[in-house]
Parts: sequence; C-alpha cells; structure tokens
Amino acid sequence: MNREFRSVFGGRRTLVTGGLGFIGSNLVRRLVELGADVTVIDALVPGYGGNLFNVEDVRDRIHLIVDDVRDAPAIEACVEGRDHVFNLVGQVSHTDSMSEPALDLENNCRAPLAVLEACRRANRAARVVYSSTRQIYGRPERMPVDESHPCRPVDVNGIHKWTAEQYHRLYDEVYGIACVVLRLSNTFGPGVLVKHPRQGFIGWFLRKVVEGGEIELMGDGTQLRDMNYVDDVVDALLLAAATPAARGQTYNLGAPAPVSLGDLARRMVEIAGRGSIRHVPFPPERKRIDVGSVTIDWSRIRRELGWSPRVEVDEGLTRSIRYYEQHLDRYLD
Repeated sequence: MNREFRSVFGGRRTLVTGGLGFIGSNLVRRLVELGADVTVIDALVPGYGGNLFNVEDVRDRIHLIVDDVRDAPAIEACVEGRDHVFNLVGQVSHTDSMSEPALDLENNCRAPLAVLEACRRANRAARVVYSSTRQIYGRPERMPVDESHPCRPVDVNGIHKWTAEQYHRLYDEVYGIACVVLRLSNTFGPGVLVKHPRQGFIGWFLRKVVEGGEIELMGDGTQLRDMNYVDDVVDALLLAAATPAARGQTYNLGAPAPVSLGDLARRMVEIAGRGSIRHVPFPPERKRIDVGSVTIDWSRIRRELGWSPRVEVDEGLTRSIRYYEQHLDRYLD
C-alpha cells in the first residue's frame, strides 16, 4: 500500500493539526516515510496527549509549529499552499467534556472550525480529512451500526464532534473545500496517552499491565468494542485523502471481530505476563454516559476505499506492550 501512497503524497505539502498526539504523530511518521513535506501544528496542551517524543525519530524532517490552531494568523500560514490537511485537533475525554463543556466546545468545535476557516481564507484547494468518532451515535438502536444510524450522543464530547462533522460537510458544499470524515472506533497502539484514564480505557489498561498493576474493569466486562491498531487507522486517513471519490463522504472504521472489554483485559495480562483484573462498579458520572456494547458496520469504507484492518488485536497489543515496556517513562511527565 505504501507504494500507491507514495505516488499521492511524495513531494506533496501536508499539514497535520494535533500532530504531536497519538494518532497524529503516527500519521506524521508515515507521511515522512512516504516523502511528503510535513508541517505539524500542536498546542501541546498538558494532559491531552501531545508529546514531542512521539516524533523524536523524525523531528529533523518535519516543520513543527507549537501554537494553537485558534490563532488565525498562525493557522492560515500553516494551511497556505498545503495539498492535504489532516484535521485531527481536539480532545477525546468524555468525562472531561461533561465536567467542562465550554472547554470541550473550544477544543472540539472552535478549533476544527478555525482550521476550516483558515482553508476558506487562504487555501480552498486543500483536501481536508477530519477524524470524528463512533461516539456520535450514542447508545445503539441496532447493531452493527452503519453510517445511516441516528446520531444521539450521550455526552458533550459526542455532540461537539458531531457538530464539527457538520462544519466539514457545510464547508465542502458551500465553499468547495473537499472534505472527508472518518468516524473512528477504539484506536490503540504506541503513543496512546497513558498518563491518566480520562481519554480512554485502552491506554490506561496498557500502563497497568506494563507496571504489573491492577486493571479496574467497570461493570461485567461484556461490553463489545471494535478495536483498531493505529497503523490501520493511518491507512484509512491516507486513503480518505488519496481517493477523489471519497470527497463529501463519511465513513465508519471498525474491526472484523469485536472484542469484549473483559476479554481484552485478559489478553493484555496474558501477553504482558503480569498484572491483574478486578471488576468494579461504574462511578455514577461514568454510568450516565456509558453506551454499553457497540459494534460497527464498516462495509462502506471497505467497499468504496478498499480499507480493511490488517493488524490483529493480539499482534497490536503485543507491539503496544513492548513499546511501553521500553518507553513508559517518556509518557508520564
């Protein structure tokens, strides 16, 4: 696949917003490998996952700007002349969005909108790919959940991510800025935030098993999730940017075999050779926004873009655990 991508991205000018974060940095490294001219803008907000170590191996091969995308002159300078813009800016904590909804509005609505506004003013020819989330569906009415499923988010984060999707649709239709939206499921891999559990369970589970600690599994552990290794998510982002027919479309990402959270935790403990699991009740603030089991229909992106996950869950967990066994200290500051 890299050979085909090289013909699209090699020598092209590309911007990744939030490019020091988990998914963004993995995308940045792949773009560098493909020969792209890569600019990264990231505000390095404490606790959000941005980490200079994520791009240490390519630091001298990218243009890095530490700034806020809501700074209009800064983001306009970044988008000007770019062929592709990967709009990954935002924050993913569901609990934080409920405790600080106005801050979530800034990060997940105003920030991605600022990127689109910069494209409108300085570069309408850019192709924009936005990373959304399956969280916008809320509690499923039917499964697997396809793109036509009603969107009824159960938390502020989901509402704001859904709103940001509508910004991208509107700017495509009204201003002619080619946009594609990907609704990501549960992404894991090297670089995922492990400092605290507020931005997803998977990073916290990884830290616990690497440290030989105890995973606190909320509920009975039967909740199903589609798990995607980050390399596969990067493939989807690149396909969305590289495929002209994807313009104006929205695609789910998912997995061939959803896994229960209990089974996932057990597999992590087994692979790491240490750690333990304890079931605990949901805290009230988490129970109110829990969606239960969610399985995703990702047949559309497979059919139209040819995307399928290639890294099986156990292989992805092994790579992730080995990575943090070597580098955990670089993610705890």
